Amino acid sequence: MCGIVGYVGPRDCADVLVSALTKLEYRGYDSAGIAVFENGKIEVAKTKGRLADLTEKMEKEGKPQGHAGIGHTRWATHGEPSDINSHPHSGRRVTIVHNGIIENYKQLKQFLIENDRTEFLSDTDTEVVAQLLDFYYEGDPIRCIRRTLHELRGSFALGIVFADRPETVYAVRCESPLIVGQGQDEVFIASDVPAIIKYTKEYYLLEQGEIAILKNGSVDFCTLHGRKLKKELLFADWDEDSAEKGGYPHYMLKEIHEQPTAVKTTVTPRIEDGLPDLSECGIIFGTLRNLKNIFIVACGTAMHAGMVGKYVIEKLARVPVTVDIASEFRYRDPLLTHDDLIIIISQSGETADSKAVLSLAKSRGAKTLAIVNVKGSSIAREADMVIYTHAGPEIAVASTKAYMVQLAVMYLFAFETALDKGKLEEKECRRLTAALLKMPDVIEKTIDKVMDMCQYVSWICASMFPPS
Repeated sequence: MCGIVGYVGPRDCADVLVSALTKLEYRGYDSAGIAVFENGKIEVAKTKGRLADLTEKMEKEGKPQGHAGIGHTRWATHGEPSDINSHPHSGRRVTIVHNGIIENYKQLKQFLIENDRTEFLSDTDTEVVAQLLDFYYEGDPIRCIRRTLHELRGSFALGIVFADRPETVYAVRCESPLIVGQGQDEVFIASDVPAIIKYTKEYYLLEQGEIAILKNGSVDFCTLHGRKLKKELLFADWDEDSAEKGGYPHYMLKEIHEQPTAVKTTVTPRIEDGLPDLSECGIIFGTLRNLKNIFIVACGTAMHAGMVGKYVIEKLARVPVTVDIASEFRYRDPLLTHDDLIIIISQSGETADSKAVLSLAKSRGAKTLAIVNVKGSSIAREADMVIYTHAGPEIAVASTKAYMVQLAVMYLFAFETALDKGKLEEKECRRLTAALLKMPDVIEKTIDKVMDMCQYVSWICASMFPPS
């Protein structure tokens, strides 16, 4: 899972791109690079290794100077980690960065070779996209992007610059997430909010098949056919410090310690007079009374939260619950009715397989509930009901906060469903809800005990095996 960024504005573009990419290092990568408009020409700097290696290389060979460009941290999928295979990649007139996979790149590469495009320098699928864009480019970037996307198969997001369109960055997405940040007289693209939070908290979510054109410190949006779009400007309700380590040696330890606050922030606003109240989430008392079946669909860690949810919902509400991994659910042609509820759990709200399940559920007339962490995300907007978790940014690969708040929401939902269906008396519901309210303190005490134990074990190990 690599990261892409882009910038147009008054700052030193190379510095902004490297700084933004630094905030995406948690995704893992083996090479990095940037492309910047310098005096009307696209100058590329890239290298195998870390961002520190890229910075060192630019200090020796010269840093591209300009105010518009794109950048990338690559995790090798096609071609080994090397300077040549590093992003950005270029055709004669087009340079791109790319996050994702192009499934039919071999066929496209063969097509280009047969049409006199024999100069492939790398082993990547990304260079194939750059050459295909160049092949179709006749002076109209939007038409070129549309024709190219029509040929591509896979999941991807692209940042694109055209040599004859100086100081302009184009961006488009197909499945892979991409946001557009709006600052004061400057605009950004990024794979995730932490990349730009240093510069702005305002951003747009780029939707499937939408094109963003960044120029003169502002952004325009259009469809693949050039029709202009107006989009809602969103606001990140956390700051740069939330995306930093905060004095901890690594992100995972920091996020473990943030679990009590995350659970409290998620649970407390959804309790009224000692009982669960999910009305702000679109779940009005009586909504859940006639449910016949519940399907919980998710991927990875979120699916495991759903498995816990299955037990508590069935135990308390006595409703049959099926848990499926999203990538398999739609292929088994599930039996869905108007009396069924599909619960989709996704930290990002952009998980491609989960989005596909949401579309299937709505087409079959089933009710849909999203449990997501990112406000305004695709799944959150399209579901009938949404419960936002309040984990804040989770940067560590191992999920901690997101999993804990998803569990808390599962319990809240189970309490409300059981009460709504008359399977749980109000007195018992109050007792269970009160116990859930105490969980942040219980979690904090548990973490403290575990930390004390770890320190004790470290002391024992140091005593038994002193450094030589």
